[in-house]
Amino acid sequence: MATLLRGVLRPLCAFRGGPGPPAGVPFRAVSHGTGLLYPEHIPTSVLQKVLLAAGSAGMALYDPYRHDMVAVLGETTGRRTLKVLRDQMKRDPEGAQILQERPRISLSTLDMGKLRSLPEGSFGCAYLHFLDVNRVSPDTRAPTRFVDDEELAYVIQRYREIHDMLHTLLGMPTNILGEIVVKWFEAVQTGLPMCVLSALFGPIRLSAQSLQLLISELIPWAVENGRRAPCVLNVYYERRWEQPLQALRQELGITEPPLRVEGLA
Repeated sequence: MATLLRGVLRPLCAFRGGPGPPAGVPFRAVSHGTGLLYPEHIPTSVLQKVLLAAGSAGMALYDPYRHDMVAVLGETTGRRTLKVLRDQMKRDPEGAQILQERPRISLSTLDMGKLRSLPEGSFGCAYLHFLDVNRVSPDTRAPTRFVDDEELAYVIQRYREIHDMLHTLLGMPTNILGEIVVKWFEAVQTGLPMCVLSALFGPIRLSAQSLQLLISELIPWAVENGRRAPCVLNVYYERRWEQPLQALRQELGITEPPLRVEGLA
């Protein structure tokens, strides 16, 4: 069994640090080789998906910062939930447009000069500030590989690529406490098994003080906002840069966090 698991996980050697296709390349239902549905697609059997899910879950629980393992877990366990999210997008005019146009979020598709020219208080300015302060890049999102449907593959890719937008809207940093709060919001919003797992088991490494704040204040706030907000996949964020951050929060029903979590872990 161990040998089989290593064989199934071998493609992940490239997955962890591999660049993948340019993020500006859209997902489309065209042939990319024998059995391939989109760039970077790796066809897998049901057994292989089960082994991938088990192996990635174990690694993700051991090290929550193994985002590659969290990504694999999402792809191998979320098919039913992805269908629900896809259908929600199809029923919404803005979501349907996103599904049709398949926009990508990366340094190659973002107009960084325009973002830097936006006024203080705009969503685009706040998003750029989040990237700069937390030293993160939209290019770090792993490419989808194990979803055997190109439309669902785009849905989960889109979910990954708007993750930093959700951080911006929720006012959460990228420390472990901030990531857990965002995962609680995402778990309520999407129902993806990987989000639920991360939300439940992520707090294990928190200090007693941070855990108390998480349970008493931050989780209730994240859950309430996740329930109240419409599907966040239905927002064409790239066309909202000029919109005031507070106006976008109000539109989505997202309130200010009850406390600042910078410096807490």
